[in-house]
Amino acid sequence: MTYDYDLFVIGGGSGGVRAARTSAATGARVALAEESRMGGTCVIRGCVPKKIMVFASEFSAQASMARDYGWNATCDSFDWPAFRSKLNGELDRLEQVYRNLLESSGVEMFDTRATLEDAHSVRLGDKTVTAKTILVATGGRPVRPDMVNAHLGLVSDDIFNLETLPKSVLIVGGGYIACEFACILNGLGVEVTQYYRGAQILRGFDDEARGLVAEMMREQGVDLHLGTNIVEMRPASDADIDTPRGTASDAAMGAPAGSFGEVKGHEGEPVWVKATNGDARVYDHVFFATGRTPNSKGMGLEDLGVKINRRGAIEVDEYSKTAVGNIFAIGDVTDRIQLTPVAIREGMAFTETVFKNNPTKPDHHLVASAVFTQPELGTVGLTEEQARDQEEIEVYCTSFRPMKSAFAGRPNRVLMKLIVSAESRKVLGCQIVADGAGELIQMVGIAVKAGLTKEDFDRTVAVHPTMSEELVTMQKPVRTA
Repeated sequence: MTYDYDLFVIGGGSGGVRAARTSAATGARVALAEESRMGGTCVIRGCVPKKIMVFASEFSAQASMARDYGWNATCDSFDWPAFRSKLNGELDRLEQVYRNLLESSGVEMFDTRATLEDAHSVRLGDKTVTAKTILVATGGRPVRPDMVNAHLGLVSDDIFNLETLPKSVLIVGGGYIACEFACILNGLGVEVTQYYRGAQILRGFDDEARGLVAEMMREQGVDLHLGTNIVEMRPASDADIDTPRGTASDAAMGAPAGSFGEVKGHEGEPVWVKATNGDARVYDHVFFATGRTPNSKGMGLEDLGVKINRRGAIEVDEYSKTAVGNIFAIGDVTDRIQLTPVAIREGMAFTETVFKNNPTKPDHHLVASAVFTQPELGTVGLTEEQARDQEEIEVYCTSFRPMKSAFAGRPNRVLMKLIVSAESRKVLGCQIVADGAGELIQMVGIAVKAGLTKEDFDRTVAVHPTMSEELVTMQKPVRTA
């Protein structure tokens, strides 16, 4: 049978774009459909704008510390409209970069929603095209909790679209998105309250590391409440409510919201919230960071026999193939590891497998990652809790005030931690909590991926004076398990 394309990619995020480009480079006829903006979550409403906001939010604390070093530095106010305008311009530029890359690779683009009519037919609005192979790379989306008036709250996609910066915000959740935005908004001068129903934030990360992050977040002004959730929320204008406004902004009443995309959640009126701890107050915004779900529904996948699990993730084998032989899936829609570099690697492995006759499994082992809180948390390999459940280990750990903070009289502390196999001596995991931990863990990730031992670390001469020299100077374990 003759098809219109050798490959049709559904989704223009980092993974889908990489798979389209590398496949087209083999001479395949490739097309790609994206119903929103090219670049996907990472470029348009995730990693990139979030990291730029992280940079912006750090300057106030840096100016404060600069005064401790003799500088007459101030950051008295933050111009959100000016920042947001420049941020939108940068996102526009990056989206065009993605489009140019696809065009130069010979990939045909469709700016519309794609659904499947059968295993080889893709519906694009009022037309249908055919493809020998189909790759689903539709990513994921944030979800609101199932509760009354949840529509009054924002989700992560909405934050970048606000025309005005709130004076107060309640963040609900304890994962990396909740904690990163708590630090960002706090750094921008917003009064931040955070509720998390669990016993400690950043579930799944190393207990000692996440404990320090929580401590430092509180030290910097985030009002973090653990074991706490929302009981009820309503518009603040509800006539039945007789509760003080707290410190929410009067100016936010009726404030517009929306920029290049309309805010789909709460659009400006403050929200009254009652919590399980008995607190009841008004916030300019409530921001739900309570999870994400794969974008797998409404595409016709299940009708074709593609298996989707309870979480909504497309089930795939080791080569990213679904239960339908010519349909593959990569990235967050498969809910394996939700990281952009992982999606890109999966896209490249797909091309090797399907178009280069070189069956390749994407490598999901020992993937380093970072949480861009303030301070950052970098991690690779096993946590202490995970490692001690599988074998005998030694834990090398130190926590201290680095020179920069100590000189300024600041309480900021860092943590450096190595998890070592007692038998093989391999470093099984590393946890870093510090400014720049994301940069540091990239380098450590190479060593851990290479299977280096604690003795290999010990033989490495330290760079002095640095925080990271502790990684090669810790001589005795603080505990064994």
